[in-house]
Amino acid sequence: MPQAAHSEESENARIVLGLLESVERDGAQSQRKLASDLGIALGLVNAYLKRCVKKGLLKIGQAPARRYAYYLTPHGFAEKSRLTVEYLSRSFSFFRRAREDCSSVLKAARARGWNRIALIGVSDLAEIATICALEQGITIVAVVDAKATSDRFVGAPVVASIDAVPGDFDALVVTDLQATRETLKAALGALETERVFVPALLGLRLDRAMESVA
Repeated sequence: MPQAAHSEESENARIVLGLLESVERDGAQSQRKLASDLGIALGLVNAYLKRCVKKGLLKIGQAPARRYAYYLTPHGFAEKSRLTVEYLSRSFSFFRRAREDCSSVLKAARARGWNRIALIGVSDLAEIATICALEQGITIVAVVDAKATSDRFVGAPVVASIDAVPGDFDALVVTDLQATRETLKAALGALETERVFVPALLGLRLDRAMESVA
C-alpha cells in the first residue's frame, strides 16, 4: 500500500476510534468538544458522526437543553474493540520497523563520519529517529517542519526550512509521514543526494525522486 494511502487509512481509523471512545465516556458532549479532543475540524466531527450512525456504530438519543446524545450500539462496541487491537498491533509493528530503519540510516551516516544530523518532518518517526540517534552518539541539530506548532521537538529546535537549521550539519533524514514525496524533493533540492537518507518504510527511492527534481 502506498505510504500516503496507508497514512490516510491510519488517520481515519484513529478518528473513528477516538470518536467511539469519547462517545462511550460521554455521549452528550458537544461536537465542538469532540473536535477539540480529536484535534480535527468541527465539520469533520459532524461528518464522522453521521457516518458512524449510518454504519450502525452509534445511535442518537435526546439530551437535555434540546441537544442530541450519541450512544454506542453493540456493533459500535465491537468495532471499538477491533480498532483498539488493530491500533496497538499497528503501533508496535510501526515502532519496531521504524527503529530498525532509523538505526540503519544513522549507522550509514556515522560510517561516513557524519554525526550532526537534521530531521525533516515532525512525526512519530522523527521521535524514534531521535531515540536511535541518542543511542548511537549522533546529534540531532534540528527538526525541519514549516507546519509545526512548537519550537522544540524531543529536545531539538524546530525550524521552518532547511536554510534555517542552526550551524553546520552533515546530512538530512526524511521523517515526514504526511507529504513524504514533496519533503524528499525539498531535501534533494537543498543537499547532495548522498547526504539525504530515507528510512525504508517510507517506500521511496532516491533515484526516482532525483528524476523529478532534475
